[in-house]
Amino acid sequence: MHELREAGAKAARIMADHLEGVAERPVWRPVPDGELAWLTGQELPETGRALDDLLEDAREHVLPYPMGNGHPRFFGWVNSPPNPAGVLVEPLAAALNPSCAGGDHAGPHLERTVVRWLAGLVGFPHPPGGGLLTSGASMATVICLATARQQAALADGWDAREEGLSGRPPLVMYVTEEGHSCLHKAAQLLGLGARNVRLVPVDGAYRMDVRALRAMIAEDLDAGRRPFCVAGSAGTVNSGAVDPLDGIADVAASYGLWFHVDGAYGALGVLDGGAAPHYAGMEQADSLALDPHKWLGVPVGCGCALLRDPAAARAAFSLVPSYLVDENAGDLGWFAEYGPEQTRPFRALKTWATLSYLGRSGVRRLVEHTTGLARTLGEMIEAAPDFELLAPVTTSITAFRHTPRAGALPRELDELNRALPVAVQARGNAFLTGTRLGGRDALRTCILHPGTTEQDLVVLLEEIRLAAKAL
Repeated sequence: MHELREAGAKAARIMADHLEGVAERPVWRPVPDGELAWLTGQELPETGRALDDLLEDAREHVLPYPMGNGHPRFFGWVNSPPNPAGVLVEPLAAALNPSCAGGDHAGPHLERTVVRWLAGLVGFPHPPGGGLLTSGASMATVICLATARQQAALADGWDAREEGLSGRPPLVMYVTEEGHSCLHKAAQLLGLGARNVRLVPVDGAYRMDVRALRAMIAEDLDAGRRPFCVAGSAGTVNSGAVDPLDGIADVAASYGLWFHVDGAYGALGVLDGGAAPHYAGMEQADSLALDPHKWLGVPVGCGCALLRDPAAARAAFSLVPSYLVDENAGDLGWFAEYGPEQTRPFRALKTWATLSYLGRSGVRRLVEHTTGLARTLGEMIEAAPDFELLAPVTTSITAFRHTPRAGALPRELDELNRALPVAVQARGNAFLTGTRLGGRDALRTCILHPGTTEQDLVVLLEEIRLAAKAL
Protein backbone atom coordinates (compact mmCIF):
# COMPACT_ATOMS: atom_id res chain seq x y z
CA MET A 1 0.00 0.00 0.00
CA HIS A 2 2.96 2.33 0.50
CA GLU A 3 3.78 2.10 -3.21
CA LEU A 4 0.16 2.88 -4.10
CA ARG A 5 0.07 5.84 -1.72
CA GLU A 6 3.23 7.38 -3.22
CA ALA A 7 2.28 6.64 -6.82
CA GLY A 8 -1.28 7.88 -6.26
CA ALA A 9 -0.03 11.26 -5.10
CA LYS A 10 2.22 11.47 -8.13
CA ALA A 11 -0.64 10.46 -10.44
CA ALA A 12 -2.75 13.28 -9.02
CA ARG A 13 0.03 15.79 -9.76
CA ILE A 14 0.46 14.48 -13.32
CA MET A 15 -3.29 14.63 -13.89
CA ALA A 16 -3.58 18.19 -12.57
CA ASP A 17 -0.56 19.34 -14.59
CA HIS A 18 -2.05 17.87 -17.73
CA LEU A 19 -5.46 19.50 -17.27
CA GLU A 20 -3.97 22.82 -16.22
CA GLY A 21 -1.86 23.11 -19.37
CA VAL A 22 -4.35 21.91 -21.97
CA ALA A 23 -5.23 25.35 -23.35
CA GLU A 24 -1.57 26.24 -24.01
CA ARG A 25 -0.88 23.11 -26.06
CA PRO A 26 -2.03 22.28 -29.61
CA VAL A 27 -5.62 21.13 -29.73
CA TRP A 28 -4.49 17.98 -31.52
CA ARG A 29 -1.37 16.65 -33.17
CA PRO A 30 -0.73 13.38 -34.98
CA VAL A 31 1.11 10.61 -33.18
CA PRO A 32 4.68 10.43 -34.59
CA ASP A 33 5.86 7.12 -36.02
CA GLY A 34 8.17 6.42 -33.09
CA GLU A 35 5.44 6.97 -30.52
CA LEU A 36 2.97 4.97 -32.61
CA ALA A 37 5.41 2.07 -32.61
CA TRP A 38 5.68 2.28 -28.81
CA LEU A 39 1.90 2.45 -28.33
CA THR A 40 1.07 -0.43 -30.66
CA GLY A 41 4.13 -2.67 -30.62
CA GLN A 42 4.86 -3.41 -26.96
CA GLU A 43 5.33 -6.95 -25.73
CA LEU A 44 3.81 -8.04 -22.43
CA PRO A 45 6.59 -7.77 -19.83
CA GLU A 46 7.73 -11.05 -18.32
CA THR A 47 7.90 -9.57 -14.84
CA GLY A 48 5.81 -6.85 -13.27
CA ARG A 49 6.87 -3.21 -13.42
CA ALA A 50 6.84 -0.58 -10.70
CA LEU A 51 3.85 1.77 -10.49
CA ASP A 52 6.17 4.79 -10.74
CA ASP A 53 7.59 3.50 -14.03
CA LEU A 54 4.08 3.08 -15.43
CA LEU A 55 3.25 6.66 -14.54
CA GLU A 56 6.38 7.92 -16.28
CA ASP A 57 5.49 5.97 -19.41
CA ALA A 58 1.97 7.40 -19.36
CA ARG A 59 3.31 10.93 -18.93
CA GLU A 60 5.81 10.55 -21.77
CA HIS A 61 3.92 8.44 -24.31
CA VAL A 62 0.16 8.83 -23.65
CA LEU A 63 -0.72 12.26 -22.28
CA PRO A 64 1.04 14.24 -25.07
CA TYR A 65 -1.32 12.78 -27.70
CA PRO A 66 -4.91 13.38 -26.60
CA MET A 67 -8.00 13.29 -28.78
CA GLY A 68 -8.23 17.03 -28.14
CA ASN A 69 -11.60 17.23 -26.43
CA GLY A 70 -10.17 18.79 -23.28
CA HIS A 71 -9.20 21.96 -25.19
CA PRO A 72 -11.53 25.00 -25.32
CA ARG A 73 -11.10 25.16 -29.12
CA PHE A 74 -12.11 21.55 -29.68
CA PHE A 75 -15.37 21.74 -31.63
CA GLY A 76 -15.44 18.24 -33.13
CA TRP A 77 -18.15 15.59 -32.92
CA VAL A 78 -19.90 15.63 -29.51
CA ASN A 79 -17.07 15.12 -27.03
CA SER A 80 -16.79 17.19 -23.87
CA PRO A 81 -13.83 17.93 -21.61
CA PRO A 82 -13.83 15.90 -18.38
CA ASN A 83 -15.46 17.48 -15.38
CA PRO A 84 -12.87 17.70 -12.55
CA ALA A 85 -15.22 16.13 -9.99
CA GLY A 86 -15.71 13.11 -12.20
CA VAL A 87 -11.97 12.81 -12.74
CA LEU A 88 -11.35 13.04 -9.02
CA VAL A 89 -13.61 10.17 -7.97
CA GLU A 90 -12.87 7.73 -10.81
CA PRO A 91 -10.01 6.13 -8.83
CA LEU A 92 -12.37 5.65 -5.88
CA ALA A 93 -14.79 3.66 -8.04
CA ALA A 94 -11.85 1.60 -9.25
CA ALA A 95 -10.70 1.05 -5.67
CA LEU A 96 -14.07 -0.44 -4.77
CA ASN A 97 -14.35 -2.24 -8.14
CA PRO A 98 -17.89 -3.53 -7.57
CA SER A 99 -20.31 -5.02 -10.01
CA CYS A 100 -23.39 -2.83 -9.93
CA ALA A 101 -25.70 -5.52 -11.25
CA GLY A 102 -27.54 -5.24 -7.94
CA GLY A 103 -27.17 -6.05 -4.28
CA ASP A 104 -27.10 -4.07 -1.06
CA HIS A 105 -24.02 -1.91 -1.53
CA ALA A 106 -23.28 1.72 -2.38
CA GLY A 107 -23.13 1.38 -6.17
CA PRO A 108 -26.71 0.36 -7.03
CA HIS A 109 -28.22 2.62 -4.36
CA LEU A 110 -26.34 5.66 -5.64
CA GLU A 111 -27.37 4.80 -9.20
CA ARG A 112 -31.03 5.08 -8.20
CA THR A 113 -30.38 8.66 -7.10
CA VAL A 114 -28.36 9.59 -10.18
CA VAL A 115 -30.99 8.29 -12.59
CA ARG A 116 -33.68 10.19 -10.71
CA TRP A 117 -31.58 13.37 -10.91
CA LEU A 118 -31.06 12.99 -14.66
CA ALA A 119 -34.76 12.45 -15.28
CA GLY A 120 -35.55 15.52 -13.20
CA LEU A 121 -33.07 17.70 -15.08
CA VAL A 122 -34.71 17.02 -18.46
CA GLY A 123 -38.28 16.89 -17.14
CA PHE A 124 -38.88 13.21 -17.85
CA PRO A 125 -41.35 11.24 -15.69
CA HIS A 126 -39.52 9.02 -13.21
CA PRO A 127 -41.36 6.17 -11.55
CA PRO A 128 -39.21 4.13 -9.12
CA GLY A 129 -36.81 2.00 -11.14
CA GLY A 130 -37.47 3.96 -14.31
CA GLY A 131 -33.98 3.88 -15.77
CA LEU A 132 -30.40 2.70 -15.56
CA LEU A 133 -26.91 3.84 -16.45
CA THR A 134 -25.22 2.28 -19.46
CA SER A 135 -21.90 2.46 -21.30
CA GLY A 136 -23.38 5.16 -23.52
CA ALA A 137 -26.45 6.07 -25.53
CA SER A 138 -25.79 3.28 -28.04
CA MET A 139 -26.41 0.67 -25.34
CA ALA A 140 -29.25 2.76 -23.91
CA THR A 141 -30.85 2.70 -27.35
CA VAL A 142 -30.55 -1.08 -27.57
CA ILE A 143 -32.32 -1.35 -24.22
CA CYS A 144 -35.11 1.04 -25.21
CA LEU A 145 -35.74 -0.51 -28.62
CA ALA A 146 -35.60 -4.09 -27.27
CA THR A 147 -38.20 -3.01 -24.74
CA ALA A 148 -40.33 -1.51 -27.51
CA ARG A 149 -40.00 -4.70 -29.58
CA GLN A 150 -41.13 -6.92 -26.70
CA GLN A 151 -44.05 -4.66 -25.87
CA ALA A 152 -45.24 -4.71 -29.48
CA ALA A 153 -45.03 -8.51 -29.56
CA LEU A 154 -46.89 -8.92 -26.27
CA ALA A 155 -49.58 -6.51 -27.47
CA ASP A 156 -50.04 -8.76 -30.51
CA GLY A 157 -50.26 -11.91 -28.40
CA TRP A 158 -46.79 -13.41 -28.77
CA ASP A 159 -43.40 -13.29 -27.07
CA ALA A 160 -40.40 -12.08 -29.07
CA ARG A 161 -37.94 -13.36 -26.46
CA GLU A 162 -39.39 -16.85 -26.59
CA GLU A 163 -40.31 -17.17 -30.26
CA GLY A 164 -37.96 -14.85 -32.15
CA LEU A 165 -39.13 -12.76 -35.10
CA SER A 166 -39.37 -15.45 -37.79
CA GLY A 167 -42.73 -15.74 -39.51
CA ARG A 168 -44.09 -12.52 -38.07
CA PRO A 169 -44.98 -9.36 -40.00
CA PRO A 170 -41.94 -7.08 -40.24
CA LEU A 171 -41.62 -4.73 -37.27
CA VAL A 172 -41.07 -1.23 -38.67
CA MET A 173 -39.34 1.71 -36.98
CA TYR A 174 -39.37 5.34 -38.16
CA VAL A 175 -36.44 7.78 -37.98
CA THR A 176 -35.22 10.62 -40.15
CA GLU A 177 -32.05 10.60 -42.23
CA GLU A 178 -30.66 12.89 -39.53
CA GLY A 179 -31.27 10.23 -36.86
CA HIS A 180 -28.18 8.87 -35.14
CA SER A 181 -26.50 5.74 -36.46
CA CYS A 182 -26.98 4.02 -33.10
CA LEU A 183 -30.69 3.72 -33.95
CA HIS A 184 -29.84 1.82 -37.11
CA LYS A 185 -27.27 -0.36 -35.36
CA ALA A 186 -29.76 -1.22 -32.62
CA ALA A 187 -32.40 -2.16 -35.17
CA GLN A 188 -29.96 -4.43 -36.98
CA LEU A 189 -28.70 -5.99 -33.75
CA LEU A 190 -32.25 -6.69 -32.61
CA GLY A 191 -33.09 -8.53 -35.83
CA LEU A 192 -35.46 -5.91 -37.24
CA GLY A 193 -33.45 -5.52 -40.44
CA ALA A 194 -32.15 -2.35 -42.03
CA ARG A 195 -34.93 -2.42 -44.63
CA ASN A 196 -37.50 -2.00 -41.86
CA VAL A 197 -36.00 1.23 -40.60
CA ARG A 198 -37.99 3.80 -42.54
CA LEU A 199 -36.46 7.21 -43.23
CA VAL A 200 -39.00 9.98 -42.72
CA PRO A 201 -38.38 13.19 -44.72
CA VAL A 202 -37.30 16.35 -42.92
CA ASP A 203 -38.38 19.95 -43.28
CA GLY A 204 -36.15 22.92 -44.13
CA ALA A 205 -34.80 22.98 -40.57
CA TYR A 206 -33.91 19.25 -40.71
CA ARG A 207 -36.77 18.29 -38.38
CA MET A 208 -39.02 15.28 -38.90
CA ASP A 209 -41.98 15.93 -41.19
CA VAL A 210 -44.88 14.74 -39.01
CA ARG A 211 -47.38 14.70 -41.87
CA ALA A 212 -45.07 12.43 -43.87
CA LEU A 213 -44.62 10.18 -40.81
CA ARG A 214 -48.36 9.70 -40.50
CA ALA A 215 -48.68 8.86 -44.20
CA MET A 216 -45.81 6.34 -44.06
CA ILE A 217 -47.33 4.52 -41.09
CA ALA A 218 -50.68 4.23 -42.88
CA GLU A 219 -48.89 2.94 -45.99
CA ASP A 220 -47.03 0.28 -44.01
CA LEU A 221 -50.19 -0.87 -42.27
CA ASP A 222 -51.90 -1.27 -45.64
CA ALA A 223 -48.92 -3.34 -46.83
CA GLY A 224 -49.23 -5.77 -43.90
CA ARG A 225 -46.22 -4.52 -41.96
CA ARG A 226 -46.24 -3.86 -38.22
CA PRO A 227 -45.22 -0.31 -37.27
CA PHE A 228 -44.03 -0.46 -33.67
CA CYS A 229 -41.73 2.50 -32.88
CA VAL A 230 -40.95 6.05 -33.91
CA ALA A 231 -37.68 7.61 -32.77
CA GLY A 232 -37.45 11.38 -32.60
CA SER A 233 -34.31 13.43 -31.97
CA ALA A 234 -33.84 15.93 -29.17
CA GLY A 235 -30.77 17.41 -30.82
CA THR A 236 -29.24 15.75 -33.88
CA VAL A 237 -25.48 15.41 -34.26
CA ASN A 238 -25.38 17.07 -37.69
CA SER A 239 -27.16 20.32 -36.94
CA GLY A 240 -28.55 20.10 -33.40
CA ALA A 241 -32.12 20.05 -34.75
CA VAL A 242 -34.88 19.05 -32.35
CA ASP A 243 -37.73 17.16 -34.00
CA PRO A 244 -41.33 18.32 -33.36
CA LEU A 245 -41.66 15.93 -30.43
CA ASP A 246 -45.19 16.92 -29.46
CA GLY A 247 -46.45 16.19 -32.98
CA ILE A 248 -44.58 12.88 -33.08
CA ALA A 249 -46.05 11.95 -29.71
CA ASP A 250 -49.56 12.53 -31.06
CA VAL A 251 -48.93 10.32 -34.09
CA ALA A 252 -47.38 7.58 -31.98
CA ALA A 253 -50.33 7.64 -29.58
CA SER A 254 -52.90 7.53 -32.37
CA TYR A 255 -51.31 4.39 -33.86
CA GLY A 256 -50.24 2.73 -30.61
CA LEU A 257 -46.51 3.03 -31.38
CA TRP A 258 -43.70 3.21 -28.88
CA PHE A 259 -42.29 6.75 -28.82
CA HIS A 260 -38.54 6.86 -28.25
CA VAL A 261 -36.46 10.04 -28.03
CA ASP A 262 -32.76 10.12 -28.81
CA GLY A 263 -31.54 12.81 -26.44
CA ALA A 264 -28.01 11.45 -26.16
CA TYR A 265 -26.43 14.79 -26.90
CA GLY A 266 -29.22 17.33 -26.87
CA ALA A 267 -31.80 16.48 -24.21
CA LEU A 268 -30.18 18.83 -21.71
CA GLY A 269 -30.78 21.69 -24.13
CA VAL A 270 -34.25 21.91 -22.59
CA LEU A 271 -32.57 23.84 -19.77
CA ASP A 272 -31.86 26.75 -22.11
CA GLY A 273 -34.84 29.07 -21.82
CA GLY A 274 -34.73 30.11 -25.47
CA ALA A 275 -34.60 26.52 -26.70
CA ALA A 276 -37.01 24.96 -24.19
CA PRO A 277 -40.16 25.38 -26.37
CA HIS A 278 -38.55 23.16 -29.04
CA TYR A 279 -38.57 20.28 -26.54
CA ALA A 280 -42.31 20.24 -25.93
CA GLY A 281 -43.44 16.62 -26.05
CA MET A 282 -40.20 15.03 -24.85
CA GLU A 283 -41.90 14.27 -21.55
CA GLN A 284 -44.49 12.17 -23.42
CA ALA A 285 -41.94 9.66 -24.68
CA ASP A 286 -41.99 6.02 -23.60
CA SER A 287 -38.19 6.03 -23.45
CA LEU A 288 -35.36 8.52 -23.61
CA ALA A 289 -31.66 7.88 -24.18
CA LEU A 290 -29.16 10.45 -22.95
CA ASP A 291 -25.42 10.68 -22.34
CA PRO A 292 -24.09 12.25 -19.13
CA HIS A 293 -20.64 11.88 -20.72
CA LYS A 294 -21.56 14.40 -23.39
CA TRP A 295 -22.87 17.82 -22.31
CA LEU A 296 -22.29 17.24 -18.59
CA GLY A 297 -18.66 16.20 -19.00
CA VAL A 298 -18.91 13.01 -16.97
CA PRO A 299 -15.80 11.00 -17.88
CA VAL A 300 -16.53 8.46 -20.64
CA GLY A 301 -18.45 6.17 -20.59
CA CYS A 302 -21.76 6.84 -19.01
CA GLY A 303 -25.09 6.81 -20.81
CA CYS A 304 -28.58 6.51 -19.43
CA ALA A 305 -31.83 4.85 -20.50
CA LEU A 306 -34.94 6.44 -19.00
CA LEU A 307 -38.22 4.51 -19.16
CA ARG A 308 -41.77 5.60 -18.48
CA ASP A 309 -42.67 2.03 -17.48
CA PRO A 310 -39.75 0.17 -15.90
CA ALA A 311 -41.72 -3.08 -15.91
CA ALA A 312 -41.58 -3.05 -19.71
CA ALA A 313 -37.77 -3.17 -19.70
CA ARG A 314 -37.82 -5.89 -17.06
CA ALA A 315 -40.14 -7.92 -19.28
CA ALA A 316 -37.64 -7.55 -22.12
CA PHE A 317 -34.50 -8.53 -20.18
CA SER A 318 -35.07 -10.19 -16.81
CA LEU A 319 -33.31 -13.54 -16.55
CA VAL A 320 -32.24 -14.50 -13.03
CA PRO A 321 -30.24 -17.73 -12.65
CA SER A 322 -30.49 -19.59 -9.37
CA TYR A 323 -27.08 -18.44 -8.19
CA LEU A 324 -28.15 -14.78 -8.45
CA VAL A 325 -31.51 -14.99 -6.70
CA ASP A 326 -31.62 -12.22 -4.07
CA GLU A 327 -34.51 -12.49 -1.66
CA ASN A 328 -33.68 -9.02 -0.32
CA ALA A 329 -33.73 -7.23 -3.69
CA GLY A 330 -37.16 -5.68 -3.13
CA ASP A 331 -39.82 -5.02 -5.71
CA LEU A 332 -37.43 -3.46 -8.24
CA GLY A 333 -34.99 -6.37 -8.32
CA TRP A 334 -31.50 -5.89 -9.75
CA PHE A 335 -30.37 -3.47 -12.44
CA ALA A 336 -29.18 -6.51 -14.42
CA GLU A 337 -32.85 -7.38 -15.00
CA TYR A 338 -33.38 -4.21 -17.05
CA GLY A 339 -30.65 -4.56 -19.67
CA PRO A 340 -28.13 -6.97 -21.22
CA GLU A 341 -25.21 -6.26 -18.87
CA GLN A 342 -24.68 -8.59 -15.94
CA THR A 343 -21.38 -7.20 -14.65
CA ARG A 344 -21.89 -3.44 -14.50
CA PRO A 345 -19.21 -0.91 -13.47
CA PHE A 346 -19.71 1.78 -10.83
CA ARG A 347 -20.76 4.52 -13.28
CA ALA A 348 -22.90 6.29 -10.71
CA LEU A 349 -20.03 7.67 -8.63
CA LYS A 350 -18.50 9.90 -11.33
CA THR A 351 -21.98 10.97 -12.46
CA TRP A 352 -23.08 11.78 -8.91
CA ALA A 353 -19.86 13.74 -8.30
CA THR A 354 -20.20 15.72 -11.53
CA LEU A 355 -23.84 16.62 -10.93
CA SER A 356 -23.18 17.47 -7.30
CA TYR A 357 -20.20 19.63 -8.24
CA LEU A 358 -22.21 21.57 -10.83
CA GLY A 359 -25.58 21.66 -9.10
CA ARG A 360 -28.76 22.33 -11.03
CA SER A 361 -27.81 25.98 -11.54
CA GLY A 362 -24.33 25.02 -12.75
CA VAL A 363 -25.74 22.59 -15.31
CA ARG A 364 -28.09 25.31 -16.54
CA ARG A 365 -25.22 27.83 -16.79
CA LEU A 366 -23.14 25.34 -18.77
CA VAL A 367 -25.98 24.71 -21.22
CA GLU A 368 -26.79 28.40 -21.59
CA HIS A 369 -23.12 29.32 -22.04
CA THR A 370 -22.52 26.79 -24.80
CA THR A 371 -25.81 27.33 -26.63
CA GLY A 372 -25.24 31.08 -26.42
CA LEU A 373 -21.82 30.71 -28.05
CA ALA A 374 -23.31 28.52 -30.80
CA ARG A 375 -25.86 31.23 -31.57
CA THR A 376 -23.08 33.84 -31.53
CA LEU A 377 -21.10 31.76 -34.01
CA GLY A 378 -24.19 31.50 -36.19
CA GLU A 379 -24.50 35.30 -36.15
CA MET A 380 -20.81 35.71 -37.01
CA ILE A 381 -21.22 33.33 -39.93
CA GLU A 382 -24.30 35.13 -41.24
CA ALA A 383 -22.43 38.45 -41.03
CA ALA A 384 -19.38 37.13 -42.92
CA PRO A 385 -19.37 37.23 -46.72
CA ASP A 386 -17.27 34.05 -46.99
CA PHE A 387 -19.41 31.76 -44.81
CA GLU A 388 -22.92 30.35 -45.13
CA LEU A 389 -25.12 29.15 -42.26
CA LEU A 390 -26.86 25.90 -43.23
CA ALA A 391 -29.34 25.33 -40.40
CA PRO A 392 -31.00 27.21 -37.55
CA VAL A 393 -29.00 27.05 -34.31
CA THR A 394 -31.12 25.31 -31.68
CA THR A 395 -28.61 23.68 -29.34
CA SER A 396 -24.83 24.08 -29.15
CA ILE A 397 -24.14 22.84 -32.70
CA THR A 398 -23.62 25.18 -35.64
CA ALA A 399 -23.63 23.81 -39.20
CA PHE A 400 -22.16 25.98 -41.96
CA ARG A 401 -19.95 26.17 -45.06
CA HIS A 402 -16.94 28.17 -46.11
CA THR A 403 -17.70 29.94 -49.39
CA PRO A 404 -14.62 32.05 -50.20
CA ARG A 405 -14.88 32.12 -53.98
CA ALA A 406 -17.72 33.99 -55.66
CA GLY A 407 -19.24 31.97 -58.46
CA ALA A 408 -17.71 28.68 -57.30
CA LEU A 409 -19.52 25.60 -58.57
CA PRO A 410 -21.35 23.41 -56.04
CA ARG A 411 -18.86 20.62 -56.71
CA GLU A 412 -15.95 22.92 -55.93
CA LEU A 413 -17.51 24.07 -52.67
CA ASP A 414 -18.16 20.46 -51.69
CA GLU A 415 -14.53 19.55 -52.35
CA LEU A 416 -13.28 22.51 -50.36
CA ASN A 417 -15.49 21.91 -47.33
CA ARG A 418 -14.75 18.20 -47.42
CA ALA A 419 -11.02 18.92 -47.21
CA LEU A 420 -11.17 21.68 -44.61
CA PRO A 421 -11.64 19.70 -41.35
CA VAL A 422 -8.40 17.73 -41.75
CA ALA A 423 -6.54 20.85 -42.86
CA VAL A 424 -7.74 22.80 -39.82
CA GLN A 425 -6.98 19.95 -37.45
CA ALA A 426 -3.42 19.64 -38.78
CA ARG A 427 -2.71 23.29 -37.95
CA GLY A 428 -3.30 22.48 -34.27
CA ASN A 429 -5.03 25.74 -33.28
CA ALA A 430 -8.64 24.55 -33.54
CA PHE A 431 -10.49 21.31 -34.22
CA LEU A 432 -13.72 20.87 -36.12
CA THR A 433 -15.29 18.09 -38.12
CA GLY A 434 -17.30 17.80 -41.31
CA THR A 435 -20.54 16.16 -42.35
CA ARG A 436 -23.15 16.05 -45.10
CA LEU A 437 -26.25 18.17 -44.62
CA GLY A 438 -28.99 18.59 -47.20
CA GLY A 439 -26.84 16.83 -49.79
CA ARG A 440 -23.93 19.24 -49.32
CA ASP A 441 -20.56 18.87 -47.66
CA ALA A 442 -20.58 20.99 -44.53
CA LEU A 443 -18.59 22.04 -41.51
CA ARG A 444 -19.99 21.69 -38.02
CA THR A 445 -18.95 22.80 -34.58
CA CYS A 446 -20.19 21.42 -31.28
CA ILE A 447 -19.45 23.66 -28.31
CA LEU A 448 -19.38 21.85 -24.96
CA HIS A 449 -16.38 23.29 -23.13
CA PRO A 450 -17.23 25.65 -20.24
CA GLY A 451 -14.00 27.56 -20.90
CA THR A 452 -14.68 28.35 -24.56
CA THR A 453 -14.94 32.09 -25.28
CA GLU A 454 -16.13 34.27 -28.13
CA GLN A 455 -12.48 34.92 -28.99
CA ASP A 456 -12.06 31.18 -29.58
CA LEU A 457 -14.79 31.44 -32.22
CA VAL A 458 -12.88 34.26 -33.92
CA VAL A 459 -9.79 32.06 -33.97
CA LEU A 460 -11.81 29.18 -35.43
CA LEU A 461 -13.11 31.17 -38.39
CA GLU A 462 -9.67 32.60 -39.09
CA GLU A 463 -8.14 29.12 -38.95
CA ILE A 464 -10.69 27.94 -41.53
CA ARG A 465 -9.77 30.82 -43.81
CA LEU A 466 -6.03 30.18 -43.46
CA ALA A 467 -6.45 26.46 -44.03
CA ALA A 468 -8.56 27.12 -47.14
CA LYS A 469 -5.89 29.37 -48.64
CA ALA A 470 -3.31 26.62 -48.24
CA LEU A 471 -5.41 24.00 -50.02
